[in-house]
Amino acid sequence: MTSPNNSSMYTRRSLRVVDAENHDGSAEYKRQVHKQLSTTRLRTLSTQMSYRLDEGQGRCTYHIGVEDDGCHSLLDYPSISESAWILESIARSLNSVVLERKMIQNEIVVVTKSIEVEEGKEVEENHDQDNVGELALQLVEDRGEVIVVEEPPVLGSRSSSRGYSNNVDEMKEEKVDGSGGEEDMENKKKICTEEGSYTRCELTIQRVETHLLDPSPLSLSSLSRGSSFGEGVDGAMVATELSLMTLNNAAGETETTAAEEEKVADVDTSHDQEPVSVQETLSSRNIRVAVVGNVDAGKSTLIGTLTTSFLDDGRGSSRTSIMKHRHEIESGRTSTSSSHLLGFRSSGEAIAGRDKIRSNKMKSEDEIARASFRIVTLMDLAGHEKYLKTTIHGVSSGMADYGLILVNSRHPPTHMTQHHLNLCCSYGIPVIVVFTKVDGCPDHALATSKKELAKLLKSPDVGKRPFAVKTEADVATCVGKLHTLAPMLDISCVNGTGLNLLKKLLFALPKRRKHEKKINRPFEFLVEDVFNNVPGVGSVVSGFVNAGELTVGATQVYIGPTDDGTFLKTTAKSAHIARINTTHITAGQSATLAFSLNKESRKKLRRGMVVVRDNPTSTKEFDAEICVLKGEGTTIRESYQAYVHILNVRQTAFARNIEIVNNNALGLPPSHGAKHDSEGIVLRPGSRAKVRFEFAKRPEYIRVGMRMLFRDGRVRGVGIVTGIPAVAAA
Repeated sequence: MTSPNNSSMYTRRSLRVVDAENHDGSAEYKRQVHKQLSTTRLRTLSTQMSYRLDEGQGRCTYHIGVEDDGCHSLLDYPSISESAWILESIARSLNSVVLERKMIQNEIVVVTKSIEVEEGKEVEENHDQDNVGELALQLVEDRGEVIVVEEPPVLGSRSSSRGYSNNVDEMKEEKVDGSGGEEDMENKKKICTEEGSYTRCELTIQRVETHLLDPSPLSLSSLSRGSSFGEGVDGAMVATELSLMTLNNAAGETETTAAEEEKVADVDTSHDQEPVSVQETLSSRNIRVAVVGNVDAGKSTLIGTLTTSFLDDGRGSSRTSIMKHRHEIESGRTSTSSSHLLGFRSSGEAIAGRDKIRSNKMKSEDEIARASFRIVTLMDLAGHEKYLKTTIHGVSSGMADYGLILVNSRHPPTHMTQHHLNLCCSYGIPVIVVFTKVDGCPDHALATSKKELAKLLKSPDVGKRPFAVKTEADVATCVGKLHTLAPMLDISCVNGTGLNLLKKLLFALPKRRKHEKKINRPFEFLVEDVFNNVPGVGSVVSGFVNAGELTVGATQVYIGPTDDGTFLKTTAKSAHIARINTTHITAGQSATLAFSLNKESRKKLRRGMVVVRDNPTSTKEFDAEICVLKGEGTTIRESYQAYVHILNVRQTAFARNIEIVNNNALGLPPSHGAKHDSEGIVLRPGSRAKVRFEFAKRPEYIRVGMRMLFRDGRVRGVGIVTGIPAVAAA
């Protein structure tokens, strides 16, 4: 079949073959994907395919050679085949495979329309007077004449693991035995691979998420080799069908058929494990660990070694893979807080952060999240004293389940180690002590460091008992007793000493914060960072879902308070968790939200805000019951000024009123730390009191029951918000 010579045939695309494209859903239309693409364009196509896969619960369909309105693009076979090959390569980079590749031809036919010549007018010389007419395109009336050929995927078929062939001529020349073989061969020969043949293609792409059914997901390298290829794809197909079936049943759209019930029974008996979603993994099975320690303890190096599964070279190769800024890489000092995912399979095996074949390619957060049964979020915090306020804010707003205290084994613990221990204990966070750089460390230096740290752990301010972890049995012993024990491990990121034991301990840690119990509470999203003017999106905020749940675009939300104490009313356009697009976020997840705000409203966004769904309030005053920590001498009286940390809120506040707490009810002596003088009540280290604070700059969102910490250079005390005297409604 050849195309007509009329040039208007190529530009006129008005023959609709499918319905128009929907912006949502699992179907994507492409006219053509060219071979010479930039890295930015390929990344955009990859993100788009990932979105379609998420919309289809792991399965999507690509219509190649089709316009957005559903009309045929009138392209020939070579262009469509090349586009399908590029899209299949992009799918492989997303750990996905092509299930079906259908080539469709003969939908468009060329017809001749007669031209009526008006009486009295002569026919132009270039027309044959015996056959006056023009060529036109139209859809074929008999659908039986349409040719639909299923070609094998270019990168391999799930029914064959010996190799693949992308040559259509070889496919035609295959010998077919048995009944019906000659008819199949005849149909295959009908497809035209020459230029000028109007062709379109339908690609069905499936994400291989075998962690939903199998505790050991397949890697890209094993997929390319073909080992267990068919099992992985079949398992992913069943998982996707189960997910779609669950969604349909929840919406009341479909009912479970007998065949689907049988399929569910087969999955349950063969794998003995319920399918789980990525959202559930990132909420109920996500352990948040704050990594703190002195400036030379090796925090970033340890996180880089754990997440990449590559040992350090002793010159900073591991830490450079996770640092964000150039000055951090040059100086080796972390100045900002960042989070990194460490994934585990259900067997306890850690998921490598780098591809085994392409070692220079780091796995993205969504790849780690999809392949993991349990996730440990490692929060890298600054260790230098100059960045102590950043570390305090990271611990205050990080919702950490546990704290990892790193100590350089070659030097005794410093005053910063003591500050970090007191900080974790002030928030009630169980601690795990890790002695780093044990390779080449003299025995007497390691013994001295452990002895000095044991004194800090046994001090009244900490009250922990050190427990040396040397075997897996020790891990099982201390996991359930972290409220009284402080496990101590010896590790080296250069030779790998103790790393496997640390991974086993991290995997065995139970979830301490039960945010899933807060789903029924009002929605509350704590804003930790703001990104204005994101190209094509607008305003984006990142943070933590502290309570409740939110469906994108369903209801109006309020973000604030602004400098004048009011809230901005807006709508959440989209949401992401671990770079995965989602329409629903729940308590316990770290997420990003995109809002529809105008240019003036975007300027009002800042860190420390909150996103709520109803009854937004802000206040400039609050009451708190505080306890002054023991340590360096400090005097607290009325008009005392301190820097207050309340979850993600941090601002200077003044002490306006101080009242002595009834120490007799607490079992303390009457003169415990506080006394009256001519200028009023004075608080000393160890005293308890009820204080009314007033923010110095702007109102903030505060709730009763929030834990607070105040400092004036060093941490001076902790407390709990007990009341809000004046609440200003937005």
